Amino acid sequence: MLRLSGAWLILVGIAGLIALLAVACGDGEDGEEGTRTPAATGTPVGTARPTGTAAATSTTLATASPAAGVPGITDTEIVLGSHFAQTGTLGAVYAPILSALKAYFEYVNTEKGGVCGRQIVLKAEDDQYDPAKALEVTRKLVEQEQVFAMVAGVGTSPHSAVWDYLNERGIPDLWPITGAHKWGVDPQAHPWTVAFAPDYAVEAAVFGKYISETYPGKDVAILYQNDDFGRDVLGGLEQGLDPSKNRIISQQSYEASAVDIRSQVTNIKETGAEVVVCACIPGFTAQAIKAANRMGWNPQWIVDYTNADPIMFTYASPLEMEGTLSTWPLKLVDADDPAVAQHRELMGKYGGGPPGNFTVTGHVAGVLTEEVLKRACDNLTREGLMDAIHSLQDYQPALALPGVTLTYSEDDHIGPEALQFLRAKIKDGKGVWEYEGELIHFSQQ
Repeated sequence: MLRLSGAWLILVGIAGLIALLAVACGDGEDGEEGTRTPAATGTPVGTARPTGTAAATSTTLATASPAAGVPGITDTEIVLGSHFAQTGTLGAVYAPILSALKAYFEYVNTEKGGVCGRQIVLKAEDDQYDPAKALEVTRKLVEQEQVFAMVAGVGTSPHSAVWDYLNERGIPDLWPITGAHKWGVDPQAHPWTVAFAPDYAVEAAVFGKYISETYPGKDVAILYQNDDFGRDVLGGLEQGLDPSKNRIISQQSYEASAVDIRSQVTNIKETGAEVVVCACIPGFTAQAIKAANRMGWNPQWIVDYTNADPIMFTYASPLEMEGTLSTWPLKLVDADDPAVAQHRELMGKYGGGPPGNFTVTGHVAGVLTEEVLKRACDNLTREGLMDAIHSLQDYQPALALPGVTLTYSEDDHIGPEALQFLRAKIKDGKGVWEYEGELIHFSQQ
C-alpha cells in the first residue's frame, strides 16, 4: 500500500483545513454543483448545469466512493428527500404514492442490499399541499438534512414553489408527481428537473381531438384549477378541439385553496354544455360530479389522469362516476400481468398499503430512482446522477403499458409521451377503470 511521509500528511492536513474554511466562508449553498453567480439574462441566478457524458449502464456494480463532500452520500447511505401532502384530504388521496415509494425502497434495501452498496433513505416532509409549506420543508431537506436529490414531489402548486430553489442550487429534482408542461419543456433553464408524469397540455390536446371526433356539434365546458395545471389543460384543450366542430362555451376556474365549487358547476350547467373537461384534483373532481348528479345533469365528464385511481369511487359513488373518461400510461392494478402481480406482492410484504393505480405510480418512481442510481455508481455525484438520467433511452418500466417508454437527454426532460383512455364502469357493484381504445402517442397529436 502507498504510504505518505510525515511532511505530506502535514500538507494534506493544511489543505483540508483550507477547504473547510472555504466552505464555511461561502454563501451557504449545498454541494459543489450549486455555486451562485449573477445571471445576465432572465434565467434564475446561480443555475448550475449538469455536465459530462453518459453514465454507466444499468449493469454497473461498482461501489466506489464518491468525491468527498457530496451531500446525502455516505459510505452506507444515499439520502433522498420529498415534499408531499401527508395530512388533510389531499394527504389521504396521495398517500398511496408515498407509501408505495417507501415500500419499493424497503424492498431494494432488504432484498438487493440497496444500491451501489448503500441503503436508500427517503426523508419525506409534509407540505400539506401548500406552496409556502412546500418551500419551507424543501429548504429543510436541502439545508439541514443534506439530501442528495429530491424525488416525487407532489402537486403543481407546491412544486412550482420549489423548483427554482432546487435548480438554483443544483439539486436533482426527479419525477415530480405532476404533469405541468414547464417541468420538462425547457431543460436549459431548469436543467435539474426531470418530468415523469405525462404532460397535462398534451393530454388535454388528446381530449380535444377525441371530443371533436366523437362528439361533433356538442358544446364543451372546462372546470379547471387556477394554476399551471389547470391552465395547461385549458390551453391543450383549445389546441386539440376542431373549432368547426366544437366550441368552448364556459370556462370556470377555482383556487386550490377553495372549499366549495358548486357555484362553478351551476354556472356550467346553465350554459347547456354537454361535455365537461375537469382539470381538477380528486376531491374537487368528485365534488363537481356529485353536484351535477344532484342537479339531474349528466354531461360527458372527461377528467385528468390525476383522478385515474380506484380511490375515486370512494369520493363519488360508482353510479355517479359511471361513464367518466380519463387517461393513464401504466398498467392497471387489477390487470392479469406478472409485473402487476409482483407489485401487489411487494406492497403487501413491505407496507405499501392496498394496491391501486396510485401505488403503481409510486412503485415506478422507485424503479426509476433505483435505475439511475445504479447507472451512477461509478460517479455518485449530483452531476453523475444527471448523466445517468440522460443515458435512459427508450427505457420501458415493467409496469408501463407496452409502448410507453422514457427517453431523456440534456435537451429533453419530458416524461412518457403516450397514454390510453380509461372509462369508469360498474362491475359486480363496484367501480372500476377499464382501458378503452388504443394507445395514443403524443407525436400523433
